[in-house]
Amino acid sequence: MIVILIPVFSGFGQFFNKIAGNLSEGIAINLMMGIFSVSMICSFLAFFIPLNIFVESVSIILGLFFFFYFRIYKRFWNFIGKNKLLFLPLVFIIIFFGSFYPFILDHFGYYVPTVKWISQIGLVQGISNLDLLLGQMSVWHILQAGFSNFADPFLRINVMVLIVYLIYTFEKKSWIHLFFLPILFLLTQSPSPDLPVIAFSLIILNEIINSNKNCALLFALSMFVFAIKPTMIWLPIFAFFYSLLILKSNLKFTVLGIFVLILFIFKNSWTFGFPVFPVQFLDLGLSWKPNPQLLQNSSETAIMKTYDMQYQYADIHKFSGFEYIKNWLFLNGIKGKIHLLFIMSLLIFFVYSLKKKSKVIWILFISIFIKSVLVLLFSAQYRFFLDVFFVITFILLNEFFTKKISLVIFSTLSVFFAGFLSFPSVVTELLPSFKLGGFMTGFNVNQFYKPAHFELNKYKTHQIGNLKFNVVKNYPFSFDTPLPAISPQFIQEDLDAGIFPQLKGKTLKEGFIWRKISQEEKLKIKNVLEEYSKQSLK
Repeated sequence: MIVILIPVFSGFGQFFNKIAGNLSEGIAINLMMGIFSVSMICSFLAFFIPLNIFVESVSIILGLFFFFYFRIYKRFWNFIGKNKLLFLPLVFIIIFFGSFYPFILDHFGYYVPTVKWISQIGLVQGISNLDLLLGQMSVWHILQAGFSNFADPFLRINVMVLIVYLIYTFEKKSWIHLFFLPILFLLTQSPSPDLPVIAFSLIILNEIINSNKNCALLFALSMFVFAIKPTMIWLPIFAFFYSLLILKSNLKFTVLGIFVLILFIFKNSWTFGFPVFPVQFLDLGLSWKPNPQLLQNSSETAIMKTYDMQYQYADIHKFSGFEYIKNWLFLNGIKGKIHLLFIMSLLIFFVYSLKKKSKVIWILFISIFIKSVLVLLFSAQYRFFLDVFFVITFILLNEFFTKKISLVIFSTLSVFFAGFLSFPSVVTELLPSFKLGGFMTGFNVNQFYKPAHFELNKYKTHQIGNLKFNVVKNYPFSFDTPLPAISPQFIQEDLDAGIFPQLKGKTLKEGFIWRKISQEEKLKIKNVLEEYSKQSLK
């Protein structure tokens, strides 16, 4: 995967640079521009066609053609020749961590199903009626789908991103990034959008701190990061005001970024029915938007997840303003400690901004503060503000992390996280509140030659109305169930709401709507769920 995709993205990046200009010199930025341009092309194509093996083959052929036509291989040869003694061992460490079994639950419930839909069908109108989570259809998973047929069938594109991030670290000699790498190792086994948005945002932040003046590309890439994960809204805000207030640019620099934003809004409206998933903001009255009760359930669940499911929604609704904050800050377990650390970090950053008296730092602080307020208002889950820790650490400690200090910390943390992934039983004993520990399988010697992955492929087919669908057996997630698949949890939610998804036309590509179900259909759905429950108990 690395041998194929790095040259492909590098080739596309160089071709894009010939058209739109270059953000900065270096292999890593070139690769990042390639990832950006291919992601936009794939997102556009997915509206019309599946990102199947034909699309993947054409992409790879074109990328490799550009790679050799522009003689980019010479740059790689020179880079590796200068840095091979340290760079190559670090690459192998990244590959080692990427070879473990996926353990993030979203991998099975959201990432893999999304990639399957896009690679086999394309972007589907109203797919959130089939499975609300699929309404997200992140740009990152669209890109992953475009190379999931044979270049990256095990969905380890994040390994490649970390190698791009490592190349950037060496090229810019910004060694603090070596401190961040081991933490990101936990996200390399899945196509988690958290990893690319953290890595790319730190690269963009570093470019702005070093006074990069290419406003158009800074803003476009920032908007691209936002399109991957909207909780990164601070980055386009930061890039926008940096360009406007510091560089005094006119608004022409926003053209490419606005194009990315329009594509993002149109994609969400197409799959989810609203401009930004999962927020019910700006109701366009689209016929394929999800059922209101399911959206209300989703909103209530988001609030309960804010409190780590330790309180019921009715209890949270009764909280006073003081209790709302206090109970969030002092949750039982590790998440309460993360919340306290988050507030402390913001306060420290505020004091630092006062002392530094830098316009750039103040714009960054305000951008981070706006993002934090929005997250706290919507669903203050710790995973939505983890990027803030990276940003604040980068700003406060950038000058402290010399090459030697960074390598020592990198080595220590790498050993720690290798043990963390290899011996999950120890993790669950030491941190009982770390629920994901129960889904880790530890080290398997086979992963040295083949990335570890799960296979289940057990399901049963049912039909309600005009929709014939598959339900997984003995497992809650439909990660390898043939399309269209519905997880038992969503079938239950549909039953509770008295509705069920239906085909909008005759094919899956035409999309989904929902309709109310008859009493007879309710009994049929209950039988499906009872059958699943009996299988799970066996």
